Amino acid sequence: MIGILFVVGWLFINDLPAQEKDSVMVMGIIQHGDTIIHKNIREIVVLPEREFRNAWQERRYNRFVARVKKVYPYAKIAGQMLREYEPKYLALENDKDRRKMMKELEKQLLDEYKDDLKRMTITEGRLLIKLIDRETQRTSYSLIKDFRGGVPAFFWQGLARLFGGDLKAEYDPYGEDRMLEDVVKLIEFGYL
Repeated sequence: MIGILFVVGWLFINDLPAQEKDSVMVMGIIQHGDTIIHKNIREIVVLPEREFRNAWQERRYNRFVARVKKVYPYAKIAGQMLREYEPKYLALENDKDRRKMMKELEKQLLDEYKDDLKRMTITEGRLLIKLIDRETQRTSYSLIKDFRGGVPAFFWQGLARLFGGDLKAEYDPYGEDRMLEDVVKLIEFGYL
């Protein structure tokens, strides 16, 4: 009897589906006789969950996120344009050609973005100044000074100071701009 149960049990176990085996070819590194699998995996970002003490803080944070989402594309465009036009600008021989190029570029930018920039609030403008510094690794003041000269840079800095801004403000992702950096990373990773 035990023999029959053993045979039936063994047949039953053999009929059960085993783990399916997939054959996937991956790279391996052999070190000291041990094989280490090498496989590229997608980066996973772990950010702290935002905890708000009250509804007012949550609304304030959500408005901040909306403002960053609005101005961040303009900062990306500024960084892209700087990488594109700075070599051309520096390659020009004399100041007359450089001024002509800047006038043409300024006209093109104003035609395309003037209405959008006019509709920005002062807070959004301050965020844009910080994000331009983040994208270009140069303050807005130094960009104006390098491309337009010291007098226009002084003028625009004075105008910015009237409205509580500062073109010389540097981006500090580990200090005062930490929350801004967190939001920008969320945007870049596609979470926002």
